[in-house]
Order: sequence, then C-alpha cells, then structure tokens
Amino acid sequence: MVRKQYGLVVSLLLVAVMLTLSACAAVAPAAPAAPAEATAAPAAEAAADMTPEMAALVEAAQAEGQLTVIALPRDWCNYGAAIDGFKAKYGLTVNEVNPDAGSGDELEAIRANKDNVGPQAPDVIDVGFAFGPLAKDQGLIQPYKVSTWDTIPDDVKDPDGYWYGDYFGVLAFMVNSDVVAEAPADWADLLDAKYKGQVALSGDPRTSNQAILSVIAAALSQSDSMDDVTPGLDYFAQLNQAGNLVPVIANNALVARGETPVRVTWDYNSLAGADAAAGNPPIATVIPATGKLAGVYVQAISAYAPHPNAAKLWMEYLYSDEGQLAWMSGYCHPIREADMRERGVVPAELAAKLPDTTGVQFPTIAQQDAAKALISANWDSVVGANIQAQP
Repeated sequence: MVRKQYGLVVSLLLVAVMLTLSACAAVAPAAPAAPAEATAAPAAEAAADMTPEMAALVEAAQAEGQLTVIALPRDWCNYGAAIDGFKAKYGLTVNEVNPDAGSGDELEAIRANKDNVGPQAPDVIDVGFAFGPLAKDQGLIQPYKVSTWDTIPDDVKDPDGYWYGDYFGVLAFMVNSDVVAEAPADWADLLDAKYKGQVALSGDPRTSNQAILSVIAAALSQSDSMDDVTPGLDYFAQLNQAGNLVPVIANNALVARGETPVRVTWDYNSLAGADAAAGNPPIATVIPATGKLAGVYVQAISAYAPHPNAAKLWMEYLYSDEGQLAWMSGYCHPIREADMRERGVVPAELAAKLPDTTGVQFPTIAQQDAAKALISANWDSVVGANIQAQP
C-alpha cells in the first residue's frame, strides 16, 4: 500500500535522480527475451470465444507456466482479485515480488535480474507515468500492443506500444459533510467566504506531485490550458489571501476530525476514506465541474521477461473489460473507462459507486515538468503559504 500511496507524489523527483545515475553508469541492455514456442495444449476456454491469435497466446503462456509481478499490493486497486482472477482463468502460477516497491525499485529489479530467469525477475511492471518513457529510453521494456489498444487514450500511451496507462485517479474534493453544509461543486466555489479555514492540499506544491497536479488542475479550470500554470498560482494566492487555504498537508484523518474538512486529493483516496469512516462522519467525493485532471500509472513488459507470453497474456487480461472492472471495483479508474461506459458494460452498482470522469484531461510529462519548475520557483512569492505536515 505504501508504494502506491506515494508513487505519484515522488515520481518526478525519482526520475531526475535516476536520469543522473544513468548518465554516470549506463548499462547496455541485452536483447529482449524471445517468445517461448507454444507447446502446451490450449486452455479449454480458448476454443469457442477466442481469436486464433489469442488462443495461441494462451497456449504459449501456459507452456511457460508462470508470471512474475512486482509492486502490486493486493489491497491496492483490487489487485488481489485481479491476480486471483488471472490465475483462475488461465491456470498460471503468479509470483508476487516485493508488493511495496516503488517505481524506481521496479526498474532496478529489471536491471538486477536481466540475466536471471528465476521467479525474482519481473516480467511486468506497474509504474508512475514518468517512469514509462524513462524505462523505454533505458532499454528496459519491450513493446506489445494489447487487442484493446485503440480504446486506450492516445495521450497516455507510447505510440509504439512500449508502455500504456492502466488506471488513474481524478483530483476531487473530499468533503466532511458534518462540517461543510454545502459541498463545493467547482474550483471557483472554494474561494467563497463560507469555506474560510477549511480547504487543504494533500502535499506541499513545491515538492509534492499530487499538490503540483492540483495547481495544474486549478490553472486548467481558470484558463482551459495546462501549458502555463500561472493562473493556478494566482488562484491559490487568492485562496490563501481569503483565508480559506489551511497551510497543512491534509489526510483522511484530518478530514474526519474536521480540521481540514475540504481536502483536494485523488478520488480513490476520498472514496476509500468514506468507506473507512462508514458514515461517521459522512464523506462526499466531488469531481469539480471544470479543471478535471487525472494522474496515471502505466504498465509495461520487461525487455528481459523470462515469461514474455505470460506477460502479454497478463496485459490482455488487465486491458479486457474483466480486468478493467477489477480495478474499478477497487475505486481506481481503469484507463478504458470512457469506452466501457459508452458501451454500457459497467455494472450499475459500479457506475453508481464511482464518479463520472467524462471530460477528464491527462497532463503530459512535459507539462508536468514545466509546472513543477514554475511552481517551485514562484510558490513562495506568489502564494506565500508554507504547506507543512501537522506536527
């Protein structure tokens, strides 16, 4: 849980460190593992409802017999159910390595095990958005386009298939309904005097990726652009001058106690917090009407995967409707959510449970980098709020 909770928060900082290290000691990658020949009998279910290509992939994966995953806490995004569903569907063993690893740890595990075909060598990775291009540049991943490729938004996938978004969170307002009589519906509402001393971010915008993305979202709501976050800085300056911005790093406990009754955070954090509170206090999760912004994780296959066909089958499973719904059941938005909602394949209870993310936008890595630089340099002078963890 630790790895996923903070992966997006530190991803850009880790990328900078890793790029520095790689420049000092680059390792030339070996050739990607060759796909194993299909020698086992096809799965029973492969006969009627699979394409010949899918049936052949199932057969080849079963010949390999196993898959190694890394950094997948079973209680994060319902990954436990996804892993168990994959095993039951295809009869493969799944080695679950270091569930609490971070994105940098995952790339290092590929490097360290590039000549290892044992169960410690990861076949697949699930990393923060910025780590997908980094892994590609360092020759650590190999391309594979899943059969549902066309329904993955273009701005969250590598055009050559080296990495692609898997699920995302949307910035939301987590609201303690016992303290806040009328929940804000949009970013502009937070400037109202009735929210004085009530609004808090989930990190320090000078260092926290989640908080940086919050400033980008505010800019998007003001200017309909993510290329220049100056309107976002101006927005938070107004929020601070109005006395509405609380200068502490909010968490679910502070929301529940009413100390920061409006928290800007990922919607899955808010929804999970509402479950934990069990109505005491009642928690509302509000996706703002404008400035809808998402933060993404991505999937990729190791260039040295010992079980490349099992890895491809795992990707096919995760990007099928079945796999996407498993993530959705864990409050994470699957990357194909818009397509699935449009086709009406999301069960009614799930559709009612998660906020509609129609119109959500995904900032590019270049936009995030530019925003980080501008916010870090100007937050103190423009906004003047020293956001810190509570002692």
